[in-house]
Amino acid sequence: MKRVKTGIAGLDDILGGGIPQNQLLLITGTSGTGKTIMCSQFLWNGVKKFGEAGVYLSFEEPADAIRENMKEFGWDFGEMEKAGRLAFIKYDPFRIDEVFNILDSTIREIGATRVVVDSISALGLHVRDKSELRRMIYNLSILLRKLNCTSLIVSEIVHGTEPKLSRYGVEEFVADSVIVLYYERIESVFNRAIQVWKLRGSEHSERLHPYLIDGSKGIVVSSGEEAYVRRR
Repeated sequence: MKRVKTGIAGLDDILGGGIPQNQLLLITGTSGTGKTIMCSQFLWNGVKKFGEAGVYLSFEEPADAIRENMKEFGWDFGEMEKAGRLAFIKYDPFRIDEVFNILDSTIREIGATRVVVDSISALGLHVRDKSELRRMIYNLSILLRKLNCTSLIVSEIVHGTEPKLSRYGVEEFVADSVIVLYYERIESVFNRAIQVWKLRGSEHSERLHPYLIDGSKGIVVSSGEEAYVRRR
């Protein structure tokens, strides 16, 4: 099985060597867990470490905000865009029928093999019917596989709705694989933990592992340690 390395410290270890190529991987967790950071790091490493172009489709934050926030980690996405190795697509809710065509053409234009869709939670605000949302995510997965892309899609777990893995409860059934990020208070300490919930067709760590958000490195997973965050 061919794998795509994330280049994120410790993450490839708990994924059994990386993400199976051409899979759709759901990154989910409550607010503040670092989902956007992880996805941005996936694209940044793709260009810098592995020479793979990427596309960031945002249904929520403006591209300028993402660029600015990621500079805190030393990631200058602007230079990658100028070099034609990275592209941002800002979703327009009034052009919902066009977004897949725009994504298709952008991927082909820069030869992208990595894609981030952030977030399905925001998309769902404009797609009220769950069956329609499921259809859209399914069609998105077909498109990305057809274009030989390994993709991360983001969703959010709403506080108080656990053990649901996503806001709408459909994303995890369409995705090939799922990673859950936790951020919980235990007594007076806040703890972060990550778990590979499923990884289709591949062995992976089934434990909870601690991770941190480092100001210069981004997400760092302690693959050799076990976290003490409560399982849902």
